[in-house]
Amino acid sequence: MNRKILLAGLLVIAPLLVFLGIGLSKNPMQIDSPLIGKPAPEFDLEDLDGQPWNLERLQGRPAVINFWATWCQPCIWEHPILVDASRRYRDQVQFVGVILHDEPDRIRAMVAQRGVWGPSLIDPGSTAAIAYGVYGAPETYFLDKDGIIVHKQVGPVTPELLDELLAPLL
Repeated sequence: MNRKILLAGLLVIAPLLVFLGIGLSKNPMQIDSPLIGKPAPEFDLEDLDGQPWNLERLQGRPAVINFWATWCQPCIWEHPILVDASRRYRDQVQFVGVILHDEPDRIRAMVAQRGVWGPSLIDPGSTAAIAYGVYGAPETYFLDKDGIIVHKQVGPVTPELLDELLAPLL
């Protein structure tokens, strides 16, 4: 075999293998956000009843803001987890859902069937999702009592993750 061809092939393949190894070593559910440690972007949205809603309503409480939709299978999977957590942390944490590219009637039907874990806010034009840098559903942001984003979770939350992230915020 020609040594030049073998060397050229190794020079092409070796960097590709290094980049592949680096990429596979990262957890895709932990996407860094430039918003961590900064105030949560403000929004003025309406809930499913047409009532205005903004972050001022948190009134100094930690919050969990979840971007979700009925067409999102992981969102459906995590829904009962959020219902349970909202009951357990009822007086301590405000849970808020922001609807991502979905119809209000579908959301109403789902929460009527599966339970409510917080207000479901309609995000026309995805302005809130864009402000938060949402890639897709579900994504969950954890805010401290001062409205500072302390964590971003890409993908569904688990009961253990909720407890772990909320404990230092209480």
